[in-house]
Amino acid sequence: MSALRWVRRPPGSSWGEFGHDDQLGRLNLITPTKVLQGVAQVREGRSFCLSLPLDVPGGQIMNPRRIPPRRYAVIRDGKSAGQQGFCWSYQDEDPDLTDVVNDDVVLMSLQYSTQWDALSHMGSRFDADGDGKDEVVFYNGFRAGVEITAATADIGAEAEHARYPGPNATALGIERMAHHGVQGRAVLIDLEHHLGRQRQAVGYDALMRILDADHIEVESGDMVCLHTGFADTLLAMNRQPDLTRLHETGTGLDGWDDRLLNWLVDVKLACLVADNPAVELVMPKLGAQPGLRRPRLPLHEHCLFKNGIHLGELWYLTELAAWLRSRRRHHFLLTAPPLRLPGAVGSPVTPVATV
Repeated sequence: MSALRWVRRPPGSSWGEFGHDDQLGRLNLITPTKVLQGVAQVREGRSFCLSLPLDVPGGQIMNPRRIPPRRYAVIRDGKSAGQQGFCWSYQDEDPDLTDVVNDDVVLMSLQYSTQWDALSHMGSRFDADGDGKDEVVFYNGFRAGVEITAATADIGAEAEHARYPGPNATALGIERMAHHGVQGRAVLIDLEHHLGRQRQAVGYDALMRILDADHIEVESGDMVCLHTGFADTLLAMNRQPDLTRLHETGTGLDGWDDRLLNWLVDVKLACLVADNPAVELVMPKLGAQPGLRRPRLPLHEHCLFKNGIHLGELWYLTELAAWLRSRRRHHFLLTAPPLRLPGAVGSPVTPVATV
């Protein structure tokens, strides 16, 4: 391997666009000018919460690997259970102090509900060294097992699916996104208004027709949000998701449409968000040959691995979409920082749209 992290970059990628050590990807396009453009969209001072409650979807039916929030009180000694007065030791509360304290702890999958995907969330097997052998690499050539390590030891923890300690993304972790700041101009594309909530893949032609019909222009550094209505349908299920109905609900981008993938890069959007579980519609490639190596999630590979485009999933966009449409608007100020949790590959987020 050369002194550089990679000597070959994947076809259709933009590795090195912001330097060989860049860890922000297209977030670099959220400049002070883009922040000011976002602030200029604030005309009424009204805010919309774009997050689902963090215990939605409910259970593990939608994704058996991801656990919903489980909350606990911090360890309490003394007379009270869960609520406790201040004490100078961990055994006896001070009767002369009037304070009563609640503290709690949460265990949850960071990508259970409304979330950001870090660039370390998904890599690919690719020959970045040019030696004829594939390595597991991430955006800009950062390596699995070096900068991005997975846990291996099974400690048999009580919580199922939370048994493997120590994964760490020393590069491309979600804290990079948090430190940069996620605030600027966003644009909402209302797929649900034009296509309804029936499950279908949206390719380049359909998306261009919608942009033309609504007179929407996506500019460099914009954060693009796709409203499909999926999260609204899910929320109405009150934490008891009906998989059959959900599998028939909501559009998603067609990750197999090369023209669409090229547009996502050429338009220079800063990040891509949807109110569905994956942004793209998860489906096998029609007519694929058995044994042909390919990603299951081609848009994820294209955005996270190849081009440094962060993805937001399961956002709640329905109320904002209705308000914007009633006023013939599409742009707004978006503020959506993830948790500044070093080494994490994703994060819950409570985005706020201000109009």
